[in-house]
Amino acid sequence: MNVRLIEAAVVVGTALFSLVLVVAVRRLTIRLHLFDRPNDRSSHTVPTPRCGGAGIVVAVIAGTAVLVRVTSAPSHSLVKLLAAAVLIAAVSLIDDLRTLSAAVRFPVHLIASAIVVMTIGYWQDAAAGHLLVHFGIAGALLTCLWIAGVTNVYNFMDGIDGIAGVQALTAGTAWAIIGLNAGALPAAIMGAVIAAASLGFLFHNWPPARIFMGDVGSAFLGFLFAATPLLVPLRDSLARAILVLWPFLFDSTFTLLRRLRRRENIFAAHRSHLYQRLIISGRSHRFVTTLYGLLAVWGALAAITMSRWVLLPLALMPPALWLFVVRQERA
Repeated sequence: MNVRLIEAAVVVGTALFSLVLVVAVRRLTIRLHLFDRPNDRSSHTVPTPRCGGAGIVVAVIAGTAVLVRVTSAPSHSLVKLLAAAVLIAAVSLIDDLRTLSAAVRFPVHLIASAIVVMTIGYWQDAAAGHLLVHFGIAGALLTCLWIAGVTNVYNFMDGIDGIAGVQALTAGTAWAIIGLNAGALPAAIMGAVIAAASLGFLFHNWPPARIFMGDVGSAFLGFLFAATPLLVPLRDSLARAILVLWPFLFDSTFTLLRRLRRRENIFAAHRSHLYQRLIISGRSHRFVTTLYGLLAVWGALAAITMSRWVLLPLALMPPALWLFVVRQERA
């Protein structure tokens, strides 16, 4: 059989495996009464099983193992990356079950980030268009902060049905294509299995969701999306990483700066993300998830092509998103 067909079959199999795993996780969480119950900060109104992201974690690991064997790709970097990501998933699963403080979770995120930096590498310089920034040894610290930060951003943004799964499907597909174009097979494998596992999960999480991803899935995905660009030997891989995740990064950064300006406690729970404000203004989960998905697709196209004709319209999208939210709130 053609090797490409085998690779495609493995990706499809990963999606199906994820779909089945999430069914099993949902049944287990219902049996154990592990529900995410609505409160005054929730965007849902019905108790819903959580920890569905555990299916994504297992599917990504299994899919990666099979694809590495089929393609004979170098596996050292993938093993190190997944080992650190499993550490993130483990502490996040405990957080889903027992609730851990940020004082416990964030140091673990930094440790996992440091493992990646020490075993895979870090950004010593980064390019964005004609601008080249040299970080030197400081790049190791900046890379650690980037990975830990994106891990938490992705977790914060997983607040409504489907939004984190759609972003993962889009970003994973983007990294699969970028990795193939750059000759970085490990990055292509990681992107492909993330996209496949997220697609399988979305069958259960598309609005109205039958199970939530939980921190075990969102933190795991955020960590991988922050670290996978290190597997791509391109100077502009950091710029591409930002483009791929721009809706989540912009929403979180804008919200943080807005709360700082208002002198709010940034560590306190809130419902002031742009996507949450759209829900409060009356828009449905399906509408907001679709909107963010379309924005993510444009960011993925920009990251893949790095074309000015795609990048220029993208520059207008952050302010356009903010203005749209404000208009919805005033309507």
